[in-house]
This record gives sequence, structure tokens and C-alpha cells, in this order.
Amino acid sequence: MSLFNVYPLFDITPVSAKDLYVYDENNVEYLDLYGGHAVISIGHSHPKYVSAISNQVEKLGFYSNAIQNPLQVKLADKLEALSGCKDYQLFLCNSGAEANENALKLASFHNGKKKVLAFKNSFHGRTSATVAATDNPKIVAPINAQQEVDFLELGDLDAVETVLKQNETCAVIVEFIQGVGGLDQSTTEFYQGLDKLCKQYNTSLIADEVQSGFGRTGDFFAYQKHNITPDIISMAKGMGNGFPVGGILIHPSIKASYGLLGTTFGGNHLACAATLSVLDVLEEEKLMKNAKNISDYFQEKAKSLPNLKSIKGRGLMLGLEFKFPISELRKKLIFDHHIFTGSAKNPNLLRILPPLTIQKKHIDLFFDATCKVLKTL
Repeated sequence: MSLFNVYPLFDITPVSAKDLYVYDENNVEYLDLYGGHAVISIGHSHPKYVSAISNQVEKLGFYSNAIQNPLQVKLADKLEALSGCKDYQLFLCNSGAEANENALKLASFHNGKKKVLAFKNSFHGRTSATVAATDNPKIVAPINAQQEVDFLELGDLDAVETVLKQNETCAVIVEFIQGVGGLDQSTTEFYQGLDKLCKQYNTSLIADEVQSGFGRTGDFFAYQKHNITPDIISMAKGMGNGFPVGGILIHPSIKASYGLLGTTFGGNHLACAATLSVLDVLEEEKLMKNAKNISDYFQEKAKSLPNLKSIKGRGLMLGLEFKFPISELRKKLIFDHHIFTGSAKNPNLLRILPPLTIQKKHIDLFFDATCKVLKTL
């Protein structure tokens, strides 16, 4: 049987990894500055993470949500303490797309409306409503297109109000730093205005923190810089450090009822053990502070790069926008210098999403290699 060929693949086969480094079948060492799409938050094979999953699977790997799971309660309490999201409610699922799908569904249940407002260059997932709210017609199938979504320019509050006053929009979903779209972000004034308009027009504000959450920006969630209160917060990627887990945090104004949401695998014992270990390491190793410190160092070093148009992002969710397409630069970094980086919808943007355990020496290696490549292009 062949694999369904939907991924363009680099000819590299990882077989092991440790912290910032990945090793292929030929024992070639790669510096990982992409973390598998921002998934690796506390470093590959962190001993606390490995121990947590190993110990849990030895005792109980899975049972359904029809029984008590004290690990879910422990996770909710730890998440509240570390994130500062007081009194929110937790619903666990398996991925970022599923988190956003549940967020949109819950918003529609809550206020009885059906339309969605999203922003240009957004990416929220590949499932039914999330792909319709993603600004990429190429991945929206006809069955998804029946979902009614308004796409607006990020930053345009007048346009937002024009849509919301029609009283048909159940949710506004927004990435506070756009991921796949190219690390664009708006102003605090815009985000606070968005929050105010959602409350005024009985529309749920969904903070999509799937890529930016769990300390990646230096704050626990990216929205927290702007002093607002989302109705629903979605999260996934860095949450499980590679173990498939996602979830939404739900404001107490939204009430639960039996059967309203559900999942088979979401919140299973292994997922909870993985996420609890991530939270412990984030706290114990002060990785959010490290994200801010390394970000400052990175951005200062980046200023000396030739042909650089702009530095985008915040914390360790960063982008280098050049005056030319970066595809060749990225390939040379991988194959000539053994450094993983990422791309974006913006063809000139190189994305940097490393584990939060990264140190200055790793940044130095990246810039040394990048400067060498740029001289050859």
C-alpha cells in the first residue's frame, strides 16, 4: 500500500532527538529551529516528559471520558495557576483544528448565531468550520464552503463593526500573531476594540493560541499582552511537546450541559501526563523568561543581516522577512548547514519556532550559517 501523497518531503529521516538536536539514520546532527511546526516546546526527549509518559502508560494508558480522571482535574488546576486564566473551564481534545472546531461550535451553541468572522491570511485548521475560516481557498472543499465566513483585513475595526451589527456572527476568531500567514499582528488598540465590539454585539471572541500559546511568545498566551478577555481560548501544538493534545479554555459566562461537546481520545491519561510535564518544565526552567531573553538576542543579531526587510513576531515565534524568496536559503540551511527552519504563506519569510530551551549558542550557529548562505545567493 502506498501513502496518500499530500506532503512534499525533504529527504531526511530522523530516528532520534535530544533537546535542540535531531539525528537522522546516518547519525547526522540537525539543529532544530522549527520544532515540528512549534510543537516541541520543552525540547526533544526531555527527561521529565519521557518519565511522565513512561510511568503513566505502565499504569493506565487510556480509558474513556465516561469515568473519573483525576489527571484532568490536576491539569486544569495547574493550567489555571500558570496561565493566569482564572475561573475558565477546560475541555480537552486532540489537536489544534479540533480545538478551534469545538470553539466555533460552542460559540454558535452559546449565542444561537451561525456566521464566522475571520481575518485575511488566517490559518485555523483543516476540519469543517476551521478550514472555512482559513484564508486559503485551495484547501477549502465544496462541502466546507457552505460555512458562511467573512474575511476582513486585520486591524480594520470599522469593517468588523459593520459585520457584527448585522447580528448573524457567532464568533470572531483571531490569531494574535498569525502563524502560517506570516507572523503579522495588529495593535493593542485594535485587539481591545475587537474585544469591546464582540461584547457589544453578543459575539464570542475566540483567541486562537494553537501556535502562540504555552509560553512561546514569552507570555503564556499571546493575547495577554493586550489586556483583554477572550470568551474561548484554543490551544494545542506546544501543549504536549509532541504528544497529540489540544483543548479550549471557556469563559464562565458560557455554560456546560451534558453532551454539548464530546471526544473519545481527548484528555486521555497519557495526554494529561504529557501536558502536566510540559507545564512543570515551563515553570521550573523559567522557559517563558528564556523565550523573552533569547528573542531580544535574536532580534539584535538579525539587524546585521543583508537584504533583510523586517523582523516579525514576538518571543520565540519569529520571522525574518527578506527582499527575496527564501526557498533556496531554507534548503541550503537544511542540507549544507543541517539547520531546520520553516516557511510561510509569505514566500519571503523564514520562520523560526525553536524549542523554548534554546540558548544563545544556538542562535549564534544559526546566524553564522545564514550569513554564509546569503553570501552565496
